[in-house]
Amino acid sequence: MPNMSLKKNEMPTQSAELRQKNFEEVALGYTEAQALDEALRCLNCKNSPCVQGCPVGVHIPQFIAKVAEGDFEAAYQIISQDSSLPAVCGRVCPQESQCESKCVRGIKGESVGIGRLERFVADWHNEHATAPVEKPEPNGHKVAVVGSGPSGLTCAGDLARKGYDVTVFEALHLAGGVLVYGIPEFRLPKKIVQKEVDGLKAL
Repeated sequence: MPNMSLKKNEMPTQSAELRQKNFEEVALGYTEAQALDEALRCLNCKNSPCVQGCPVGVHIPQFIAKVAEGDFEAAYQIISQDSSLPAVCGRVCPQESQCESKCVRGIKGESVGIGRLERFVADWHNEHATAPVEKPEPNGHKVAVVGSGPSGLTCAGDLARKGYDVTVFEALHLAGGVLVYGIPEFRLPKKIVQKEVDGLKAL
């Protein structure tokens, strides 16, 4: 049964009393029940305007349909076809001016919480997945990527999936660029970035 609520599920957050005493992430992420409920707000539009608003073309209705079915790993695999950093994008991508701004539900209420669902799916995968990353068949070519910021990591991930032997060069101590050195911990925890980097390294 579709959820025709005009408002998206609220994002749980640390209380002001708690967060004034720490630097931990303020937004806590959806519970499974909230994710399932929010996924049921998606109308699975025929023309998928949300996908047109996504810079990397994530198959948004398809991944949300899998969330609605409770198949969170399948949802993650759909997102991963187009996004190398889903746990990061679910937190810091400006969905409100991209995919969510095109959502049909936003015409007479609030858009579907696409970014919140992406974050939930990525976090669920990072917590539950046990299968090793499948390394693609090598194609015999080497590539150097200079800089390990978001674009460098995305480029390296896309090339690695095509079988290239990728070496990433970075001047600073940690990979991640602005994700590590520019975004504060309460907005994007460093352990989340490191988990995404480790996944790309495994390729």
